[in-house]
Amino acid sequence: MKDRLSGLGVALVTPFTDSGEVDYAALDRLVDYVIEGGVDYLVVMGTTGETPTLAMPERVAVLRAVKARNAGRLPLVVGVGGNDTARVVELIDQTNLDGVDAILSVTPFYNKPSQRGLYEHYKYIAERSPRPIILYNVPGRTGVNMEAATTLRIARDCPNVVAIKEASGNIVQIKEIITSAPEGFLTISGDDSLALPIMQAGGVGVISVAANAFPHYFADLIGEQARGGSRANDEKFEKIRPTVKMLFAEGNPSGVKAALTIRGVVKNNLRLPLVPVSEELYGALAQSIEEGNFR
Repeated sequence: MKDRLSGLGVALVTPFTDSGEVDYAALDRLVDYVIEGGVDYLVVMGTTGETPTLAMPERVAVLRAVKARNAGRLPLVVGVGGNDTARVVELIDQTNLDGVDAILSVTPFYNKPSQRGLYEHYKYIAERSPRPIILYNVPGRTGVNMEAATTLRIARDCPNVVAIKEASGNIVQIKEIITSAPEGFLTISGDDSLALPIMQAGGVGVISVAANAFPHYFADLIGEQARGGSRANDEKFEKIRPTVKMLFAEGNPSGVKAALTIRGVVKNNLRLPLVPVSEELYGALAQSIEEGNFR
């Protein structure tokens, strides 16, 4: 799986029309845009895709559309997670996984399981999934942090769990996973701003939000870091960091959808409870993108 999940993954947004329907023409345009921009693999129906607001028929249709447009050009990861373990397995069973390389499954949210509960949750899923599992730890959204010891226990006991997308922001925790993981287990940054530091510590890449809007720029950054990095690459990373920070200033994917609108790729439409960014932030993003010549 290292060849399939290394480098730059992009957590695709779901474009919407002005009337609130899924905009499949814009989705096709987005898939082409990021592939031509040099990303290494696609992630569909993650949090950035506003998946909680998509009805099941829409989720099926979005996955089908991405598969069709991708046409096997890049590896494909699909998000299937939740806080009801049995229901997650049902959703996996109901998902057409033809052409899907792995499943990204977020830690259970809201009901805040213990570390033992997290272990049993993933063990149950891994034993029943026909595709490899990528753990997803994002405590800022779920309300629970999966500790390094739990991640490592899952990695050792569950051969079908092949990687973790780590978005805890805790670099000490992330380094512990990297240094102590069994051979072949991959650590992927789930945070754009920590992508290079995590790769410098031994991570294999990032699943990026910003790469929706700036695929060329991030493909160059991540590719150079994979080759060993350089001071110039670190400086290039610092150049875009303030813009990346703006993407998350009023929530995700509100910021990146604004950036994509500025780039002319999708319309600036979201589904409630998410709303577009403020006019002030939109203007600041537009100015930053123009001045930085990011692409």
